[in-house]
Amino acid sequence: MADQGLSDASMNDFATWAPVLRLLRAERARRSAAGSVRVTGRIGRGGWSLALTRRMPPPGRAAQVEDMQEEHDAVKRVQEALADAGVDDVSFTAEIRPTGRTVLQLLGPSPAVEPGIGTPHPGALILVDGAVPEPWRRLPEPAPGAAPAPSADLELLERTLRERLPHAIGATEEEIAAAEARLGVTLPDELKVLYRVKRARWEDLSGDHDAARNECEAVGCELFDLDGLYVADAASRRCRWEFAAMEAVVTGPGARVQGLVGSPGWIAFGDNGGGDRLAVDLTPGPRGHKGQIIMLSHEENVGAELVADSLTDLVLGRLGSEPRGCGQRRPPAVARVNVASLRSVEAAAHPGLEVLSIGVWDEAPLSLAPVLGLPRLRTLTAYPGTLADPLEIAALTGLEYLELGPQEWRVLLDAGTVPRGLSAAAIRTHGDQDPLPIVAVANEILDLWDRPRIVRTVLEGDLGPRA
Repeated sequence: MADQGLSDASMNDFATWAPVLRLLRAERARRSAAGSVRVTGRIGRGGWSLALTRRMPPPGRAAQVEDMQEEHDAVKRVQEALADAGVDDVSFTAEIRPTGRTVLQLLGPSPAVEPGIGTPHPGALILVDGAVPEPWRRLPEPAPGAAPAPSADLELLERTLRERLPHAIGATEEEIAAAEARLGVTLPDELKVLYRVKRARWEDLSGDHDAARNECEAVGCELFDLDGLYVADAASRRCRWEFAAMEAVVTGPGARVQGLVGSPGWIAFGDNGGGDRLAVDLTPGPRGHKGQIIMLSHEENVGAELVADSLTDLVLGRLGSEPRGCGQRRPPAVARVNVASLRSVEAAAHPGLEVLSIGVWDEAPLSLAPVLGLPRLRTLTAYPGTLADPLEIAALTGLEYLELGPQEWRVLLDAGTVPRGLSAAAIRTHGDQDPLPIVAVANEILDLWDRPRIVRTVLEGDLGPRA
């Protein structure tokens, strides 16, 4: 029996899904599957994950849509139904009999569940509406003694920019004031000088790409216009719970940049051409300068890299970096116990531990006793079968994120000892596990917080006999 059904008629129409199911059945037939087969997958409006073998393109040519046209057309039909229903992502599982009779179960959506990655299993369960992991709640430490770098030279900066960009159109004081009002911050003087010389509007270049490239070289980055300026706070650096919960904010006493997710004092003004953002840092680390230039990598979730001590230095090509030896000299806040890293929970335990991850393990299951009572432990993830006694988790009262295998969750649910201080949770799976039992466990966890369940919709139809 379905929990409830998706409202849009096209989503409830078996014919919408039939082409995808036929492709998956044919794939299983190529693998010599006999009798009834179970197929699974996930389709979203921006992508999909299906166990299909794609034709390799000819040597020297990249894959084209034509190489997977049948798959593309079948998925597009479902994606159009998703768009009509206002649904972003749905996973599914189907039991297909040799006769073609099929029971299809659609799993999703729920506003309290992140989609899985490359799997029909659910991602993180958001147990508290709007909750974010601790690193995303961390604000910068005050730096009352921070001052601009001696290299910050407004006159030199303006003279250099005007020499390099003699025909540039600058922003008016009214436009700069409007940007400050929108952002809710006062722009630093060096940044104001930059925009007084160059307002960075594409229309000013009349489509001249060479001129745009020259201006990037003159400034040292792809400059945003005033409307593109933004505060690179933690909310601007979005990250899935399952990854964000594994991060930690650490700023050493000699650091020039605070190891934050984001800061209300990071004003992003440009791009390095590869997706990494440059920002003026008004909340530097203990050894940093107010107004230094930092870069936020698009491949990292936490922290930023020092680029230059000032905007003047950036424009003049005088780049800097963190001095060696400024990093942390204390046990790591994030510890990983597995066959290739730490070999015991004891080795990971210390008062500053925030995140404990137990991965692939080839010895006897582990006890959590060494980390019981640690004051800052907020994240625990454990690969299925690695815990000697899952009930020990009940004593970890400070957890905000917990990721376990389905069997370990079953132990906690049956004992009524799921930690109620959690903000999010996840079910760790491996291999080709049937998603239906995983969804059932997920819904039990969601029920404890009275959160929206994962919708389950059952459709039946006939794909016809195999060709």
